[in-house]
Amino acid sequence: MSDVLDTATLREVLAYYDRWLAFNQRYQRVPGVQAALYFDSGAADDGVAFSAAYGLADVENAVPLTEQHLFRIASHSKTFTATAIFQLVEQGRVRLDDTAAQHVTELVGMPLGERTVRELLAHAGGLTRDSADAVWWELETLFPDRAQLLAVLQDSGSAVLPENDRFKYSNIGYGLLGLIIEAASGTSYNAFVQTGIVDKLGLTGLGPELDPARLGEYAGGYSALSYADVRVPIDHVDTRALAAATGFFGNARDLVTYFSAHLPGDERLLSDRSKREMQHPLWKTGDTDGPRYGLGLQVAKIGDRDYFGHAGGYPGHITKTFADGSRRLVLSVLTNAIDGPATALAEAGLKLIDLAVSQQRAEATGLDRFTGRYASLWGVTDFAVLGGRLYAIDPTDADPSAEPRVLEVDGDSLRVASGSGYGSYGETYDFAFGPDGSVESIGGSGGLSMHPIEKFELPERVTVKE
Repeated sequence: MSDVLDTATLREVLAYYDRWLAFNQRYQRVPGVQAALYFDSGAADDGVAFSAAYGLADVENAVPLTEQHLFRIASHSKTFTATAIFQLVEQGRVRLDDTAAQHVTELVGMPLGERTVRELLAHAGGLTRDSADAVWWELETLFPDRAQLLAVLQDSGSAVLPENDRFKYSNIGYGLLGLIIEAASGTSYNAFVQTGIVDKLGLTGLGPELDPARLGEYAGGYSALSYADVRVPIDHVDTRALAAATGFFGNARDLVTYFSAHLPGDERLLSDRSKREMQHPLWKTGDTDGPRYGLGLQVAKIGDRDYFGHAGGYPGHITKTFADGSRRLVLSVLTNAIDGPATALAEAGLKLIDLAVSQQRAEATGLDRFTGRYASLWGVTDFAVLGGRLYAIDPTDADPSAEPRVLEVDGDSLRVASGSGYGSYGETYDFAFGPDGSVESIGGSGGLSMHPIEKFELPERVTVKE
């Protein structure tokens, strides 16, 4: 089995992933999807290898989503907060074993004042997630200001568990980290991360909090389909004292560029020593040995590979980023619905890459004439080139690599060479090409007839033809 990702294979994967995302944005009824991928192969022109947008930024006014539209990336903010803490550690202004009260004096003598910076970063401080009354997440009130956040932190009931008892996710804990950054740096949280992270990387599509001057650049956020037949828009709001937990905005292109600074050897933001500590998988996040959490970063395994990154859930936007340090790759997917499938869409891209490199690269020619999306009454099939091989893939499958069918060329036919026995193993897809070389129809392989999806039309009623 091969594990090497070369640029030719990545180009093939991205060409198909582009079509797959476009299909799933429509199929899964997501208002809009934005995605980007960063890849560093060592070549001089490496960087953002893919950036695309699908669907609408504003459904009511039919405004197309672009690569430049901004999303609220919510808990991605925790990675910026952790990065800022480690910058202060490297500067000698904070230690990971400092207690919160050493920096936030309003917490001296109080239970949460004894939580350490390390415990807060790891969600191991046992703090309440959002307090007993967090209706700001439903926009029924404003997000808390500094005084209101301190009131939550000073409430003994906010210490839900003993420290280091287990992983317990806490936005309040990261709000406290924001206060620690302010105390240690002598400036506001927003100013510190803007100057020390965003501006340092020269990124204009990222920022720590809602920017009223740029409201026209934000993608609209929308409600879910689980409780209603239609989505309604959700306003953007300032997250105030919880910016360190959930305030950031960004676009996918700048987000993957930011995460590229967390890859080994890149010391624009942090030393490799600090990054290793952030990325070390400390705590199981559930009862099973699945995803873990480091210091400000989620750590997960997809297939046989380890990834770090984060997700974000904001009223109207769901986002996800995965970074692979050894493959030097970062993928972000942003969606503008509160039930947006960002994680599944991102995982699909990584699984397609794994599928493409799972065998030694083939160098067959003339395969592109077969590629495309084809439909019959029973559904849709994609023919795609990945790693120099042709595959038949069901684009409606959340995991497009789950049961791919390898296809072997035999003239104008493709023989099914792998896959489930319930499929058409050993049979052929027989292509009919027009005078210009385009596909007119496909027969065989199960006896069905398929047509290019742009030419496929349903009658008003499907009825038997005698």
